[in-house]
Amino acid sequence: QVQLVESGGGLVQAGDSLRLSCVHSARTFSNTAMAWFRQAPGKERKFVAAISRFSDGLYYVESVKDRFTISRDNAKNTVYLQMNSLRPEDTAVYYCASRAPNLPPTTRAPEYTYWGQGTQVTVSS
Repeated sequence: QVQLVESGGGLVQAGDSLRLSCVHSARTFSNTAMAWFRQAPGKERKFVAAISRFSDGLYYVESVKDRFTISRDNAKNTVYLQMNSLRPEDTAVYYCASRAPNLPPTTRAPEYTYWGQGTQVTVSS
């Protein structure tokens, strides 16, 4: 059973930066596409960013392009989300998600098999 543990959330002001981390428990991490989703209060969970196994495929929702960067360190079993120029509308619980091994990244939440517990990001204006 894969476990994902996120960290790095917090309360920041508009314009600040945060870096989220997600540690994957399995040895198959290097063969696994990963993604970040977020869920604001009262809203559905939405795609933020995804990364392929070897970091050669990066995908972002339009609203975070040029502000957020997804990356991974396969030696550390960790995926990151660097968030710059944060806005109040970025406020949400951020979830790390993992596909089954050897599948490409997607933007669709039902296609991810494993999920972290979420980390809260709050951006004040």
